[in-house]
Amino acid sequence: MTHESRSIKDSHLRGYVDSLDMRQKLYKRSLLIVVISQIFGGAGLAAGVTVGALLAQDMLGKESYAGVPAALFTLGSAAAALLVGRISQRYGRRLGLAVGFLAGGIGAIGVIWAAVSHSIVLLFASLLVYGAGTATNLQARYAGTDLAKPTQRAKAISIAMVSTTVGAVAGPNLVDVTGQFAISIGVPALAGPFILAAVAFILAGMVFFIFLRPDPFVVSKAITKASQPADSQTMSSDKMNTRGLIIGATVMILTQIVMVAIMTMTPIHMKHHGHSLGDVGLVIGIHVGAMYFPSLITGVLVDKIGRQAMSIASGGVLLTAGIVAAAAPADSMLVLIIALALLGLGWNFGLISGTAIIVDATDPATRAKTQGTIDVLMALAGASGGAFSGMVVANSSYATLSLVGGGLALLLIPVVVWSRSKHKDSISLN
Repeated sequence: MTHESRSIKDSHLRGYVDSLDMRQKLYKRSLLIVVISQIFGGAGLAAGVTVGALLAQDMLGKESYAGVPAALFTLGSAAAALLVGRISQRYGRRLGLAVGFLAGGIGAIGVIWAAVSHSIVLLFASLLVYGAGTATNLQARYAGTDLAKPTQRAKAISIAMVSTTVGAVAGPNLVDVTGQFAISIGVPALAGPFILAAVAFILAGMVFFIFLRPDPFVVSKAITKASQPADSQTMSSDKMNTRGLIIGATVMILTQIVMVAIMTMTPIHMKHHGHSLGDVGLVIGIHVGAMYFPSLITGVLVDKIGRQAMSIASGGVLLTAGIVAAAAPADSMLVLIIALALLGLGWNFGLISGTAIIVDATDPATRAKTQGTIDVLMALAGASGGAFSGMVVANSSYATLSLVGGGLALLLIPVVVWSRSKHKDSISLN
């Protein structure tokens, strides 16, 4: 019975291996499923970004620990990225992404319960689990690339990311509404956005589990297995892959550190200077929108003018964001909005160009596992940025944090220059 089932499955995959038309239809269908799930996922991840620091500060009573929530759910996302990557490699994107989103929803429920019971231990544990939703939301961008042509990869990533905008922008701007709803059912107002997150993450997981059939990653592995590349080609490809993995990972890690550090402390900075929770929601909503909404244009630019050029552009935009944030008058909503929008845009450039480099440098035999491992490093970098941001602001200022972050982004330029020089050296040797 098992052998018969396997034969039927292999026969079904054979159609996609042999038919380019079937493959293209599955590619488009998979992208649509990713888009739908990302709308829900975007709403889920926005909760922790918007009020996580404020909730921790309210429960702990100390500003120096305000960066802890970002560090915790980013640390949790690191573990989840590894787990989701391994599950996806073995069983396909469908199961890996569904499990990740479900875990994120459970974590959000735990945060709500922690706020009700005023349990710091439960809050920290739940934020770790909540991070699974954040990691899965990012991992989902890879699902759109599994069957994409090399010249379509950045665009496929961008379509997955831009769809996150709807939920990601709506989430922060529903802070007041969800807060009022939370109060009406006996839950602290700051836990309100996590009610939305719990529902959103669980729905995103259900979309993948029910509709992502056949699994595009499983199909892509079957296609690669059928092609059986020559050993010499594989060795040459592996040599190039190592460089691509290093560059892609570095671009994503640096942009993540800068973005998380400045973003984490912006709500605290605003609260200190008399801004309302609604103001915080607006600024963060625009920031998150800038992280995702420009993706379609970014994807086209990455495919057209190149991964390296857009990586350098990311460093320049992030530097500008840091300078504007440092110079912004504390009572100026407009300048803070501009700074956080630039911060989101710089992150967008870095993530899409870095992701495209990673996809280019991998093949389906190890792709999901490798992508998960790199997202672990990215998440750990974000956790470090979130943890240290509170300490920097407590011992210095928000302006100092912003300038340090902007300066760190400049490291992207020598990294890309190094990669180009290495590439030229390898060509001359050949």
